Amino acid sequence: MSDYNYHEFSTGDYDLDHFRGPKIGQKAPDFMLQDVNGAPRRLLDFDGEFLVLELGSITCPLFQGRRKSMGNLKERFPHIDFVILYVREAHPGKSIGAHQSYAEKQGVAQRLHTEDGEQRTILVDDLDGTAHSAYGGYPNAVFIINKNGCVVFNADWNNPEATAKALRLLLNGKPANVKSYFKPVPPPMVARTMGRSGRGSFLDFIKGLPVLIWKNLIRRNLLLFINRRHAVLPDADC
Repeated sequence: MSDYNYHEFSTGDYDLDHFRGPKIGQKAPDFMLQDVNGAPRRLLDFDGEFLVLELGSITCPLFQGRRKSMGNLKERFPHIDFVILYVREAHPGKSIGAHQSYAEKQGVAQRLHTEDGEQRTILVDDLDGTAHSAYGGYPNAVFIINKNGCVVFNADWNNPEATAKALRLLLNGKPANVKSYFKPVPPPMVARTMGRSGRGSFLDFIKGLPVLIWKNLIRRNLLLFINRRHAVLPDADC
């Protein structure tokens, strides 16, 4: 097993200066995956007008803090497919640690549905994070993909309000020229998520917090504010 499934969170496990996921206007990588019940599913085989693909794990406070809003989007946009790509544990601890096998990873992913009531389709990446790496390797990125397999909107950190605005524009035939600013989740959500993950996860998070604040909340949002966002038409063919 590679070092992909780290046992202790460190900001060094992520390139927070360069998001390497597919850019807007590029082809979205496709993979044959399994859902939480073991049924095979091709990632880009969807029926809706667009696919909203969010990356996440049960130990990621950002993902957990956005699940209710993303569930509301699923209700508001019934003709859109919403899928979660389950990746490595963002903040492993004593109770929910680094994945040791694919079956274990699949079992933890299934808890999103059975314990947390998640209604979106959950597809589980392989143990080495092949799909996760292809989509940039961040813990809570989001992509909107059209029927041609092209990325028409992306955000290295999901902001459900921006994602909703992007969907509205795309469904109205307009490019999703939306800036998705990083927004932290409330401290109680962080505490609940880390408490569930178990001993060790919160301390690792606190150690990395100054870097996370600087690179995500300050530097990343400032660069996003001063730069123009590339956008393509909803039916772009790449």
